[in-house]
Amino acid sequence: MSRLKNLFGIQWPIVQAGMIWCSGWELASAVSNAGGLGVIGAGSMYPEVLRDQILKCQAATDKPFAVNVPLIYPSIEEHMRTIMELGVPIVFTSAGSPSKWTSELQAKDIRVVHVISSVKFAHKAEMAGVDAIVAEGFEAGGHNGKEETTTICLVPAVADAVRIPVIAAGGIYDGRTALAAFALGAEGVQIGSRFVVTHESSAHRAFKERILEAGDGETLLRLKDLTPVRLLDNPFSREVAAAEESGAGVEELRTLLGRGRAKRGMFEGDLEHGELEIGQVSGQIKELQSAASIVEGLVDEYQGLTSGMEDSHFHW
Repeated sequence: MSRLKNLFGIQWPIVQAGMIWCSGWELASAVSNAGGLGVIGAGSMYPEVLRDQILKCQAATDKPFAVNVPLIYPSIEEHMRTIMELGVPIVFTSAGSPSKWTSELQAKDIRVVHVISSVKFAHKAEMAGVDAIVAEGFEAGGHNGKEETTTICLVPAVADAVRIPVIAAGGIYDGRTALAAFALGAEGVQIGSRFVVTHESSAHRAFKERILEAGDGETLLRLKDLTPVRLLDNPFSREVAAAEESGAGVEELRTLLGRGRAKRGMFEGDLEHGELEIGQVSGQIKELQSAASIVEGLVDEYQGLTSGMEDSHFHW
């Protein structure tokens, strides 16, 4: 049994990424009920909204679930107080230093996982005392590492560098890619993009349908001088590309981005002027499914691939 399953108290070492505007209580509870670890994405939520989401998730599942808290967003103090007060068992932190909150959360018996994109930050996270690390490669959707290190390079480097469990993220789609991640040294996988295109995802239906239509190579990493983010091709992303190619500075890009662009695209369904954040695997997603069917299918495929293997590291 992987250390991750013991750490989180879950059946399968599958984590659903805490994606802004896409992962509310319905998706998180569905994944947890299917044996994985569902995650509420708090990045887009006001404190009172997060409280409501946690309470609804607790009512919908008796299994462990987590909350993802990007540390660059406002309301972090209120979010953390709510998480501790309501007894959320696991917190994922990202986009900042985990040193401020890790010990305080762990004092409340909350497991802490931090998302990193380099060996340097993996070391810092381990020194901060986190319980596990998500090593997220360049293929992932949403905000990404400036280093542009791919999952296949990042995961083994991080697994060799730290002693705590490593969760692979970025380009994980099915049993084959999960097995590849375990071969690289991961003890669990985090999947984001595929869970966006589920019945339980809070993403707008138009965004889901756009992903289903996406072809190979339709995402690119943009806004590298501001906050790197992987975007699906649309008029807004092409406008960003044109501005970057013409030498636009940080302030000009910030003005172009404006406020609420991700909400506009992913939650409200504005496919022309909104940010459509999704990973490279979007070109492989061709079906709207339930979260449970994704977990069950991935487990079945993984176990079919690993049947007969003697190395216990690969056994779920």
